[in-house]
Amino acid sequence: MDHLAPSNVPVYGTRDEQRAIWERCAERGQPVLAVRDAERGFIVKYDLQHLGRELDDGAVQALRDRVRSRRSYPTDTDPISESEAVGGEAGPVSGELHAPTEAAARSLASYISGFVLDRSNWRSRESRRPR
Repeated sequence: MDHLAPSNVPVYGTRDEQRAIWERCAERGQPVLAVRDAERGFIVKYDLQHLGRELDDGAVQALRDRVRSRRSYPTDTDPISESEAVGGEAGPVSGELHAPTEAAARSLASYISGFVLDRSNWRSRESRRPR
């Protein structure tokens, strides 16, 4: 699976729903890619921690660049995390990207799914640790 259609992105609003999605992804050996229905909008979440993997540096930068290019508003940027420019956090292990509506969040999740689901973008979290 290299891409997830917007209609196939799971949406959750409770801890139990979140837990069920994370458990299902862990059982299938897949990263989590889902939308949280939050109090003030929607949050696209991705997570590879349960796999012991992370996105490589090139994939993280490409994901940030592509998300930033979709944002219609100028922002100041933290040079390390680029959190403001991407509308949330986009890191190697996990990320949370904000969207105003469920449809926008599903579309964004679909858009980034190519980065998150592509195993050639992954590396072992162990490979980053200094020895």
